[in-house]
Amino acid sequence: MRKPFVAGNWKMNLNLAECRELMAALRKGLPDPLPIDVAVCPPFALLFPIQGEVDGTPIKVGAQNLYPEPKGAFTGEISATQIRDTGATYVIIGHSERRHVIGETGELIGRKIPAALKAGLEVIYCVGEKIEEREAGRTEAVVAEQLNHGLTEDLDWSRLTIAYEPVWAIGTGKTATPEQAQEAHAFIRQELAARYNAEWADRIRIQYGGSVKPDNADALMSCPDVDGALVGGASLKAGDFLGIIQAAIRSAS
Repeated sequence: MRKPFVAGNWKMNLNLAECRELMAALRKGLPDPLPIDVAVCPPFALLFPIQGEVDGTPIKVGAQNLYPEPKGAFTGEISATQIRDTGATYVIIGHSERRHVIGETGELIGRKIPAALKAGLEVIYCVGEKIEEREAGRTEAVVAEQLNHGLTEDLDWSRLTIAYEPVWAIGTGKTATPEQAQEAHAFIRQELAARYNAEWADRIRIQYGGSVKPDNADALMSCPDVDGALVGGASLKAGDFLGIIQAAIRSAS
């Protein structure tokens, strides 16, 4: 059985004091022992202090992006080894905001995954379609192309998580129905099995991301191919994030 994984993507939010307040509430509210995996992904500048806040807890820390080169004249970027030096163990790659707001190409994103894995990081690789692509019936084609950009058979799949995040459901208040989520997640698993390795396709965790909240988390995580959540805005509020974590725990029982 796949172990559920809930990660909070804080994006460009929270100052240090707010982060520490949030972490204190999470530490207090999490069950002990914690039967699922949980991570928080703060902005780069807060990786070091937040790593200090999770010491002695089962919570892991991740970065929101990286650059694929190990070092060099890349002003404003951060390498996988620099992320590892903060103590962080995860990195988000291919988030829709990196693709559609920042303008990252599939070729660039595809270079990031092996760089992260080589440095010892675990990867959350994001895929998902825009609303016009869904309405045109191109969801599967778009997701398949993104999988093809980012994945190869020789990757260490044991350190890879896929996050399906329909772009039309991120920060909009819209959420994929459980049926839509399951359909997309099942397609991803089937595509991975057909292209790469059926055994790892069955083992790999596929999170759902897109306006996940405590009141829809149970329905989403009851889907057989949904293995947790990549949470945006709701991860900035301890009560909401803890509610989603509890839903993931229930799905594992």
